[in-house]
Amino acid sequence: MFAGAYRKARMERVVILGFEGMDPELVARWMRQGKLLHLARLAKMGTFRPLATTHPPLSLVAWSTFLTGVNPGKHNIFDVFRRDRHTYRPSPASARVIHPGGRLFPGFSLRPAEIKALRRSKPFWHHLGEAGIFSIAIRVPGTFPPEPFDGVLLSGLGVPDLRGGEGTYSLFTTRETSGSRPLGGMILPLVPEGQLWRGELLGPENPLVKDQPSELTAPFRLRLDSAGSPEGGRRAVVEIDGQRIPLRLHKFSDWVGLRFRAGWRAYVHGICRMYLKSLQPEVELYVTPVHADPRCPALPICHPPAYSVYLSKSGGPFATLGMAEDAWALESGAFEEEVFLDECHQIHAERERMLFDALEKMSRGMCICVFDIIDRVQQIFWRQLEPPRAAPAEPPEASVIELLYQRMDALIGRVLEAAGPETLVMIVSAHGSKAFHHSFNLNAWLHRHGYLALVSGSTVSEDRFRQVDWHRTRAYGLGWNALYLNREGRERHGIVREGEEAEALLAELRGELRGIKDPASGLAAIREVYDAREVYTGPYCENAPDLLIGYASGYNPAWETVCGAVMGEIFQENAHVWSGGHAMDPRDVPGVLFANRTILGDRPALADVAPTILQLFGLPVPPYMDGRPWTVRTEPPPPRPPGPSPGPL
Repeated sequence: MFAGAYRKARMERVVILGFEGMDPELVARWMRQGKLLHLARLAKMGTFRPLATTHPPLSLVAWSTFLTGVNPGKHNIFDVFRRDRHTYRPSPASARVIHPGGRLFPGFSLRPAEIKALRRSKPFWHHLGEAGIFSIAIRVPGTFPPEPFDGVLLSGLGVPDLRGGEGTYSLFTTRETSGSRPLGGMILPLVPEGQLWRGELLGPENPLVKDQPSELTAPFRLRLDSAGSPEGGRRAVVEIDGQRIPLRLHKFSDWVGLRFRAGWRAYVHGICRMYLKSLQPEVELYVTPVHADPRCPALPICHPPAYSVYLSKSGGPFATLGMAEDAWALESGAFEEEVFLDECHQIHAERERMLFDALEKMSRGMCICVFDIIDRVQQIFWRQLEPPRAAPAEPPEASVIELLYQRMDALIGRVLEAAGPETLVMIVSAHGSKAFHHSFNLNAWLHRHGYLALVSGSTVSEDRFRQVDWHRTRAYGLGWNALYLNREGRERHGIVREGEEAEALLAELRGELRGIKDPASGLAAIREVYDAREVYTGPYCENAPDLLIGYASGYNPAWETVCGAVMGEIFQENAHVWSGGHAMDPRDVPGVLFANRTILGDRPALADVAPTILQLFGLPVPPYMDGRPWTVRTEPPPPRPPGPSPGPL
């Protein structure tokens, strides 16, 4: 810490709580009903405003703008996926993992893999660190791989599992599977062996095998453990790597340490949780995706590297996967809603422990912690917020989402108490959420209208555009809100010429798609189609989509388009477990801004947070930042009036 680092600071400590998906309309409703007392007090004594999000309003894009203060044209994150102009295939937008020998490698190498960050621009805590102001950043999306700075950081959304994906679960079963492989998971056999069953947990590729890559495995045995138990027939034991893991039916285990053996004294370390789903008539065991073990991480998940070790020693192992809550397992029926909810709360509890440890240790500087639970739960349980078809005879029970907001309100109250009145506390969400009733299949529409062609003999294309004829394709969709032209000289097989031809095609597509109506509902599926050149500025605009689809409230993109497939109907009823979403027109899903100080200014936006924090600590705002610092009244709020404390809810 530099002498005089805080000499010009108007605040010496700032705490930012990020709540993924916290929606301003829901917050306002439940504050009016007296259910969110701490947030209501902040709104009365400090600030409550909607917070303008990004184009598109996706978490990875929005939080990248939050931490850099710039639009996507300057930080280079435009979607969850980016497309390879040579192969047209999608890959993660935030980072690229490269084996030292040139081969893509999704996890750990005995010669450390190179991980290249694709996000550009500098997080605001780097500016603070250069001025001698310490920061703690916990699980902020878009921070993988972690970058060195004067502070500590645990990466969030973007961290892969040990197999290199967003998270692949395993369901071990004694039933016949016929090689089925659900999206986001693997169904694997439990092989009987006397009075027990054998299985093999799949890990990363073997870094020692170059010619024919093979997966590392962790073999285990599962046996019943009912002897002498009052819960006879409801318990089992997993034996793996010299450990005995006790399991109870319908309960998650603690974190289990795993070692995938690559060679003599060469291991890849991971962790997982196990859930005993069934013991009869079939035995079924769910295993979470394999996370990097924070005690010995096979991936760079934090800065400095010892930070995850410290957190493990103080609070035990914890989830490191970017999207640790396993909605894919729920979608495929690997477990039920209450299990998903239990998993969400367990992960949230880990995050709370990290936050309060940071608050205890940090007397000055900046601390930010992002919680994902609201977004994850809203996506699944939004349907509970829909009005009933007929008036209920009795008042309806509180929804899972309403109860969750009350729990977060209680957390905010504890943070305000721990931080004290001299600390600026801000509550931020990068976007809100809305109902997801229908989907629009952009690639199916492009194919039906002659903009996207398939190879001769094909009527559909699998993901990654496997059967697309690029020599006859003029436009394609990939990711959540992106539409690309197949431009000559840009894409490998581009056919759309720059200039008049490209401009005419862009105008034609915008005109056809804007306001397109779903014949089943009569509602517009797309509110607006944006020309990326009118939205983005900066040196990385060449990597942006050509058009951005602003879906209407109630509509989300079809998964087929997201992953680069061409199949299915153009308009579809939402048949997934997800009933909420936010991949819509950004005007419909703003985030929230709360603070225990008054913040002045018109239309606050997510990009404004970074320059505001710099100014509060007395630092100049870099001229390249798009956000503008707010006027913050830094005097403490008036004392709490006499009366009962809101307390935990």
